[in-house]
Amino acid sequence: MSDAHTVRLEPVGVEFEVENGETVLNAAFRQGIALPHGCKEGQCSACKCVLLEGEVDMLKYSTFALNDMEKESGHILLCRSIAYSDMQVELLNYDEEVLAKSIAVKTFKGRISKFEHLTHDIRGIEIELSSPIKFWAGQYVDITVTTQKGETITRSFSMANTPDQTQKLSFIIKKYPEGKFSGELDSGGIRVGAEVTVVGPYGTCFRREERQGPLILVGAGSGMSPVWSILNDHLKSGEKRDVYFFYGARTPGDLFYLDRIAELADRHAELNFIPVLSHVNGEAWDGERGFVHQSVDAKLKQLAVDGQGDVYACGPPPMIDALQPVLFMNGFETERIFFDRFTTTSSNTTPAH
Repeated sequence: MSDAHTVRLEPVGVEFEVENGETVLNAAFRQGIALPHGCKEGQCSACKCVLLEGEVDMLKYSTFALNDMEKESGHILLCRSIAYSDMQVELLNYDEEVLAKSIAVKTFKGRISKFEHLTHDIRGIEIELSSPIKFWAGQYVDITVTTQKGETITRSFSMANTPDQTQKLSFIIKKYPEGKFSGELDSGGIRVGAEVTVVGPYGTCFRREERQGPLILVGAGSGMSPVWSILNDHLKSGEKRDVYFFYGARTPGDLFYLDRIAELADRHAELNFIPVLSHVNGEAWDGERGFVHQSVDAKLKQLAVDGQGDVYACGPPPMIDALQPVLFMNGFETERIFFDRFTTTSSNTTPAH
């Protein structure tokens, strides 16, 4: 068996090499070809395509991402596929702009330079890299760190900073009860000064340039991280579009960055910030109440947007699931909707985004 096989992508006609034992998706990343992807671990179906020619073996995956009927009809997941011959695949969901703006995935060394509590369960960290990284606003990286006790943890986190900051990356992280990374940060197992390995960039939920219509940003929890990057990158670009920035939380105490957002709104009259709280219990609050997708629906109907504009939504799966029908009912086509679905994990090695 040769050391490498050729993969040809249809209908775009792109070819690249995949090494023995390497997944097709990782081979593409390594060579700067940004194929559709989400979780990178066989859970989300974003990289599903049709095998036209060749033989592959697939690593363990979820039948939610690829059911038995799809597998029998020749569908595969690129993030789980190991090539055993030259192969040809048909991409089902590809974006010409994503392919055109591909950035090769690389490995960077760095260290944690800052750690802060933003709310009772939201943390902020900064990582200083030894060399600059190129990425688009809204993308993410895999971060690997070894704790004080010698345990190695890898997690996926979206950059909160803008792409012009190439060596100091900031991240907004939610603390979960079983969350290893956030738990070690809080307990001191991961400290300021800790050395980290950063691999990336990944993600297709990045800011598209020179588009028409309003910009709809929707975040919840640590979904603020990529949304914050997209928002600030857009405002720096000088493009003039109305911006509606929704952030869903439970109580007033779960809101943060309010001073920074107010400062941005003072400088940019086109920015409208709409915080939405679902569990206000006797606290003073004159803003919107309920779930964030409900407020998005009401505002879109009020504006009569009818599918014009672009939507970037980042947060937990229930929020994304509730938002999808709202957007379709308000006339948005899939090419105008960009999701980043954050999942959790308590495993010490599996990336979770």
